[in-house]
Amino acid sequence: MTRFPSAAALAAWAGLAPGNDESAGRQPRPGGQRSGRTRKGNVWLRTILVQSAQAAAHTKHTALAARYHRIAARRGHKQAVVALAHALLIIISHVIARRQPYHELGENSFQRLDPAARAKRLVHQLTHLGFEVQLHAQQVPASPGGAPVLAARS
Repeated sequence: MTRFPSAAALAAWAGLAPGNDESAGRQPRPGGQRSGRTRKGNVWLRTILVQSAQAAAHTKHTALAARYHRIAARRGHKQAVVALAHALLIIISHVIARRQPYHELGENSFQRLDPAARAKRLVHQLTHLGFEVQLHAQQVPASPGGAPVLAARS
């Protein structure tokens, strides 16, 4: 792993680094964004990582599957698989370089844990949609995160 100065350099060599097509201040062409294609890179390594990413995307209750679903909802299946392959390569490079085992974070690792901040964000979204929202604290059992659940009445 000493051949590559960083995990990002390894991802670029493998052809899994995100594209960087800048316009130097010009506006993108009508109808869409500028291309963010990845390079060809090492075909064998890229193929193995993409296949591994597709398998990881179909696992249950893992951080990699949660990451895939978050990206696929916004960008689609193919770009999500390439992004997951990039994440896998970064994880692999850190595991090899640090000589430490991989620790699974779980599917909830990407969720915000602060319920007050989540409630504030949801109230802002509802008021932006034209609803009037008043929050009243409700005495209910604690949620799995340990924080009380807020009930809203509109």
